[in-house]
Amino acid sequence: MSLPQYLATPQHRKLAYHISAGEGPCVVFLGGLKSDMNGTKALHLEEWCKKRGLAFLRFDYSGHGESSGAFEDGCIGDWAEDTREILAALTQGKLIVVGSSMGGWQALLFSRSKPERIAGLVTIAAAPDFTEDSYWSLFTNDQKKLLTREGKIAIQSEYMDTYFITSRLIQDGRENLVLREPLNLPFPVRCLQGTADTAVSTETAIKLLNHAECPDMRLSLVKDADHRFSDKSCLELIESAVEEISRSLIKI
Repeated sequence: MSLPQYLATPQHRKLAYHISAGEGPCVVFLGGLKSDMNGTKALHLEEWCKKRGLAFLRFDYSGHGESSGAFEDGCIGDWAEDTREILAALTQGKLIVVGSSMGGWQALLFSRSKPERIAGLVTIAAAPDFTEDSYWSLFTNDQKKLLTREGKIAIQSEYMDTYFITSRLIQDGRENLVLREPLNLPFPVRCLQGTADTAVSTETAIKLLNHAECPDMRLSLVKDADHRFSDKSCLELIESAVEEISRSLIKI
């Protein structure tokens, strides 16, 4: 595997990335919480884009993978800054953004701030507002008190090792919510969601579908697929979603 390149941002972060030249709108992969750019979906999509001559970018947020910083020091707003900075520095024109889990939230934040840059959006188990809806709202009173007192709380997940959620992550998340006010997505959107996902519910996917204002938005539910969404059939669905958006752009 080739070594990553690095981008130094105005926020003094060093972001690791891999970029491949190609035609058409650059396909950008935004990973999930505590994930990295070397995951199955990112690498598969990169290879798929290379075979079709499409430009492709994958990168690690600060505190993730090979980028600088510690995970516990980061928050949703920081990672949104990372996304804006690296896309401004490394890409031009329209983008097809593929966001997985938290990357789906990041894709929506970028779409809200720079809608003119988006040619189309693909979400995979998108987790918008999860700091409020999946963490804070489900914490017990004792957990909330502990978070307030200690500044962080341990979280267990079947998809990753035990990790810590900070009070800063919760507080900053409230400043970046996307499901509490109008969300205009004036481009094709394809949402993919597994019914066996225990990290992001199908209700979340349906809530996003109903909430967004979009002229061409579709949700595909995959029976028994889990949060990883990385088996052969799921990877093919991701390919198809990107290809469908690409074809729609040719018709315009």
